[in-house]
Amino acid sequence: MTIEQAPASWRDPKLPVADRVEALLAEMTLEEKVAQLGSRWIGKDKGATGAAGPEPEESHNVAPMEDEFGAGAALEDASRHGLGHLTRVYGSYPLTVSEGAAELVRQQRIVMASSRLGIPALVHEECLTGFTAYGATVYPAAIAWGATFDPGLVERMAAAIGRDMAALGVHQGLSPVLDVVRDYRWGRVEETIGEDPYLVGRIGAAYVRGLQSAGVIATLKHFAGYSASRGARNHGPVPIGRRELLDVILPPFEAAIVEAGAGSVMNSYADVDGVPAGADPWLLTELLREQWGFTGTVVSDYWSVPFLASMHGVAADAGGAGVQALAAGIDVELPDTIGYGANLVDRVRAGEVPEAYVDRAARRALIQKAELGLLDQGWTPEASVAGSAEADLDSPANRELARELAERSIVLLDPGATLPLATPGRIAVVGPCADDARTFLGCYAFPNHVLPRYPGVDAGIGLPSALEALRDEFGGSEIAYASGCAVDGDDRSGFAEAVAAAESAEVTLAFVGDLAGLFGNGTSGEGCDAADLRLPGVQAELLEALLATGKPVVVVVVSGRPYALGDLDGRAAALVQAFMPGEEGGAAIAGVLSGRVQPSGRLPVQIPRHPGGQPGTYLQPRLGAVHTGVSNLDPTPLYAFGHGRSYTTFTVSDLRISDTRVPADGEFTVTVRLRNTGARDGAEVVQLYLADPIAEVTRPVRQLTGFHRVELAAGAAADVTFRVHTDRTAFTGRGMRPIVEPGELRIQVGTSAADLPCEGSVEITGETRPAGPGRRLVTPVEVRAADS
Repeated sequence: MTIEQAPASWRDPKLPVADRVEALLAEMTLEEKVAQLGSRWIGKDKGATGAAGPEPEESHNVAPMEDEFGAGAALEDASRHGLGHLTRVYGSYPLTVSEGAAELVRQQRIVMASSRLGIPALVHEECLTGFTAYGATVYPAAIAWGATFDPGLVERMAAAIGRDMAALGVHQGLSPVLDVVRDYRWGRVEETIGEDPYLVGRIGAAYVRGLQSAGVIATLKHFAGYSASRGARNHGPVPIGRRELLDVILPPFEAAIVEAGAGSVMNSYADVDGVPAGADPWLLTELLREQWGFTGTVVSDYWSVPFLASMHGVAADAGGAGVQALAAGIDVELPDTIGYGANLVDRVRAGEVPEAYVDRAARRALIQKAELGLLDQGWTPEASVAGSAEADLDSPANRELARELAERSIVLLDPGATLPLATPGRIAVVGPCADDARTFLGCYAFPNHVLPRYPGVDAGIGLPSALEALRDEFGGSEIAYASGCAVDGDDRSGFAEAVAAAESAEVTLAFVGDLAGLFGNGTSGEGCDAADLRLPGVQAELLEALLATGKPVVVVVVSGRPYALGDLDGRAAALVQAFMPGEEGGAAIAGVLSGRVQPSGRLPVQIPRHPGGQPGTYLQPRLGAVHTGVSNLDPTPLYAFGHGRSYTTFTVSDLRISDTRVPADGEFTVTVRLRNTGARDGAEVVQLYLADPIAEVTRPVRQLTGFHRVELAAGAAADVTFRVHTDRTAFTGRGMRPIVEPGELRIQVGTSAADLPCEGSVEITGETRPAGPGRRLVTPVEVRAADS
């Protein structure tokens, strides 16, 4: 090989990544560097793809205000200087694995052939309930991950998702959502993990580790504040203060970066106290990079760059929006190039933005491409999808994992005297969620996310409904079915049939709740916010009609958010909460109802008693959590955060605290004994809460500081020990810096925020100390068998 034929140094995988990227940057023109910051979404154009497959029959946006952005440039033109990302090659159309792989190769070949340097694009897809592709496993929604209180199980799921994506040439997944729930009416509650930052951080970090173990970059979203919008309105302004942002919203993101090494972050659409996240250098550069040490890429949420002009009004046009976004720290614009591209080139040349900002963003993007092998000599798109030939996106192993997650996520709120069911002679199964398995799926599951555009296309996966699963579970029973009503709307014409079925049955199983959709096309999901927390449509009226029969009614709520169930308290024969349990949800619910499955899910959000009375989350100071009589509104939930029952019983006792006085930079241990006092094997989630009764700012009445899911045989016992460093007591003080403050710290251990039989205290001694970067973010837990 002659010197002229030798590959450029930046293509040599034997050289350090940093050296390769610097060599490449030195070779690139301004246009080529800016091109690496852009993207192209062929699927948005509804038919622009060259792949085989059905044409859409109806409009159905899968991203906000998608119709506002017309068809983009041909991929050849968009890639003239190169391209940063290809957007959702698999996730826009119902393509088979082979069709999708061929389409990815086609697009990558165009990208590589259209530019001087021939650099491939990075491919990203959604993966919130699994790989959002036709025929891929649909796992439970993220709110159900929180209900498992099982980070290890979520990590296994994410690794399986990552393996499927990597086999098909996908490099980056847009998940997990780390928004902490602040108002249950928000449509995207189903996409969150829960209302407690520690729970969200532990589960979210586990997802990151799992996905990235397969070589797929995890993307944390939505950074930050999105879930705290005024009135729970999607894209609404966020009026919270900096302290709430620092102490409640941001900790899960910090944990996923510091503890799990997340490779990407996606900005929030929201503005916080008037500053849009996409134009906030404090958030995207000072905090994220300088304080937390993040080294990956910041990608824009879809069209959030031009939204700085059109929605926020902080820029005059898309070009000005691009300047602000780049300066703040957004490295790559998704899903199409509007604010960056030629606009950005022109403004750099006009002196409106330093080229150094382009260089830093391009450097970050190219480092990831180098680490993924995309800059290597001889890389081909065909090789990147070589695993697609054997890929089964809904393999038996995937379905088994989906089943395990579904079973562990279902929360038995109240078994009453009816559950578990013996084998009744006649069962009435009613409700709009009984025979529509789409109600088990989140809004980012392919059947709910994309297939509404293609009404003639089947789901692509086996998707048994609850009714089908119950017929299998109770094969010796006669089952009568009536839907009664739809999930939404005011049609009551089916009530009579449902009531008749209930009157003739020994027990009625009523399935009510949500059908996820997008932008008003569902009762839960992105852009499907709720005015209050009543069950949608006339479902509450249907339940009243069923209860009036006098026959036992077991209510199963299949939903993406908690609904107010106070009217059912003491009247329903039993209550079960299933947070969108995925494709195996039907069998999991049936197993819990029969007793074949021992329920172990716990509430990651509270169940309100009343449909109003916001805010409803448990993480409140005294004025927000205690019913003092000063207001007539009682914030006490029907079921508290962390609550869940099983078909055995547990006790938590014998509190042991290692030290009663601890220096401000010390640690202590908290040990309790958990005993299974029932006749069945089961699992309990032991929860540690801390309370700071006197502080320089108001503090939550209690806050989750550690948890562990413990499986115990009937009659067995275990000692559960939490190791608590004083860093775990840190909060943002009056000086807007995290501090550890001396004084009394109350220790509470139990099985929910309202069931804490073990209480003690520790005194933190010494002077107030800062607790900045490097502080402990996790409470380690050790479980040892105890004498039974």
